[in-house]
Amino acid sequence: MWIKICGMTTRAGVEAAIAAGVDAIGFVFAPSKRRVTALAASHLAHGVTGKVLRVAVMQHPSQALVDEVLAQFKPDVLQTDYEDLPNLQLPSELSVLPVLRAGRVIADLPKRILFEGPVSGTGEKADWNRAAALAKQTQLILAGGLNAANVADAIAKVQPFGVDVSSGVECTTGVKDAEKIVEFVSRVRNANSPLPNPPPRRGRGAGTRNS
Repeated sequence: MWIKICGMTTRAGVEAAIAAGVDAIGFVFAPSKRRVTALAASHLAHGVTGKVLRVAVMQHPSQALVDEVLAQFKPDVLQTDYEDLPNLQLPSELSVLPVLRAGRVIADLPKRILFEGPVSGTGEKADWNRAAALAKQTQLILAGGLNAANVADAIAKVQPFGVDVSSGVECTTGVKDAEKIVEFVSRVRNANSPLPNPPPRRGRGAGTRNS
């Protein structure tokens, strides 16, 4: 299962996420306590190219901000609300992750979306019922209120393509906790593992047979 740790603000958090084996790390350029500059994100993500995807997380950005982040940070992926995309000029080679928030409807779903609660980074749980319905139609990355305690239930309910966490792996607002990241990733991997084969059943004879 695809895993993203969002809201990176420290090098220690970046290194902990990579060590835990996540697929992507997010840097927030929208109004938030986790907001970083393009230059800061570039420094925080130095040397991680090829190890993990670097995601520029925005919401209703200006073209000027997008241009600045693309020039200085050079992200692998741009994440922003679905309705923002028609108004932005983006290079064709840039991967885009559209955000669909609870309560909004899209006529033609993109191949992959991030499903989020009304407000990002608050720890508010998204609508899992709505997410489960959408996950049958597209590759859905579930965000909003996830943590190590509930992510296995979320995966069982929604059956998403991936999961995205921010506040659920923090020791204080904006500061990631290495142990919480490891625990979250472990819970995701275990929840996504196939069930083990049943043990052989011993018959009445001398040998055994698989049921």
